Amino acid sequence: MKLNRKILKNFNKSGKATVRAKVVLELGFNPKYFTHYWKNKKHDVYLFVYEFGFLKKKENNVEKYILIKWQEYME
Repeated sequence: MKLNRKILKNFNKSGKATVRAKVVLELGFNPKYFTHYWKNKKHDVYLFVYEFGFLKKKENNVEKYILIKWQEYME
């Protein structure tokens, strides 16, 4: 969990970011470890490691993670 949080924090300095899945997985990120989840109005389910969330997407046949930071309205 600590490594996952560290990796997400490192790639998400602005509050929202996109990163290729391959990059974070090579650093040791494991998407099976998370603390909670949040579903948006589009029914996308973001998984969170404490305050840092991620959503797996496929864009142009490339797997990516959309990274976000927990916001008060998500409660």
